[in-house]
Amino acid sequence: MLSPCIPARRHHLGTMGGVLQGLVLLLTPPLLIHGCKPIVINTWNFTNATAKAWEILRQGEGTAVDAVERGCTVCEELQCDGTVGFGGSPDETGETTLDAMIMDGTTHDVGAVADLRRVKGAMAVARSVMEHTTHTLLVGEQATRFALMMGFPEENLTTPASVKMHEEWLRNNCQPNFWVNVSPDPTTSCGPYQPSNASKNTKESTAKEGGNFSQLNHDTIGMIALDSQGHIAGGTSTNGVRNKIPGRVGDSPIPGSGAYVDKFVGGAAATGDGDVMMRFLPALVAVEGMRAGLSPHKAAEMAIYRVAQYYPDFMGAVVALNMKGEYGAACHGIDHFPYSVASRETDVVEVKTTSCVE
Repeated sequence: MLSPCIPARRHHLGTMGGVLQGLVLLLTPPLLIHGCKPIVINTWNFTNATAKAWEILRQGEGTAVDAVERGCTVCEELQCDGTVGFGGSPDETGETTLDAMIMDGTTHDVGAVADLRRVKGAMAVARSVMEHTTHTLLVGEQATRFALMMGFPEENLTTPASVKMHEEWLRNNCQPNFWVNVSPDPTTSCGPYQPSNASKNTKESTAKEGGNFSQLNHDTIGMIALDSQGHIAGGTSTNGVRNKIPGRVGDSPIPGSGAYVDKFVGGAAATGDGDVMMRFLPALVAVEGMRAGLSPHKAAEMAIYRVAQYYPDFMGAVVALNMKGEYGAACHGIDHFPYSVASRETDVVEVKTTSCVE
C-alpha cells in the first residue's frame, strides 16, 4: 500500500519548544514529492468503475481528475446497483434525479450538481460546472439548463425498472417514505400531506432518522484517485435514495460530506444515509484526521464514530487515502463493507472488506 509519494514537512521555527514546534509542523503543509505510484479507491464493489479509473492512471493518459470522472461515469452508465445513474431510485413522483460532485485536490476547485433532471451524465456535468463556471453547485431545472448549454443531450431517465419500483411503492400505500408529523398518517397513507400538530417525540414514523437507509435502497460511488504526478482528486455520483421527497439533496454533492481531497494530506469519500451523514461532514473529518497523523483506517473510523454517537442506527461507510498511497475504510450499520482498490502493487482491481464499527 506504500508509495514513494511521501510528503516531507517544511521546517520552520525549528528552535521553538516541543509543543509549539509540533503545532507548527501540524499546521504547516507538506511539500509534494512527484514520482508517486498511482492508486484509485472507491466505495462498494463497483469494480468496472475502478478498472476504468485505473486504466487511465496506469497508462498515464490522464490526470486524477480524468480518472475520477471516467470511473464514476462508467458506474452511471452501468447503473451500479440501480442506485447510480439513470433508471433507479425514483422519487415520490416516479422521477429519477441525479447528484454528483468532483473535486480537484491540487487547485481545491469543486463542481457539483444536485437534483439534476433529464441528463444522464451527472459526473461529466459536475466537471463542466468546475471548469466552465466560478460556482460550486448547481441544482434542479437550472442545472439541467446549464447541462444543455454545455452540449449534453436531454434524455429520459425513467426505465421499466424504475416504473415498476414506483408502481409497487404506490400499491404499498407509499411505504416506506420520509415524512413525519403530517396528516394523513404517513405510515399508512400516501399524500398529499399537511402539517400535523402531533409531537415528533410521540408520533411514530417509518422515516426514523438514522434508520431509514439500507444497502438495498441507496448506494453512492465515491472515488479517490492519486496519479503519478502527485495530483489527487475525488468525486461522487448517485441517484439518491428511493422514494425521496422531490427536491431532496443528499450528502453526495456536498464538499466535505460526499467527498473531500487535499493535496497536502489525501482524500476521503462517504456513502450511506446522506441526510444524517451530511450533518457531520465525514469526508472532511477523515481528511483532518489524517492531517493530524491518523492512519486512513483510523481516520475513517473517527468520522464514522462521530455520526454513530448521535445516530446509533445509521448506515454508512467512509474510504480514505493518504498521499503516501496508504488507504483504509470504516463502516457502521452493516455486517461488512466492500470497497475496490487498484494500484501498481497488484495492477488489478481488488475488492477489500472491512468490519463495521459497533
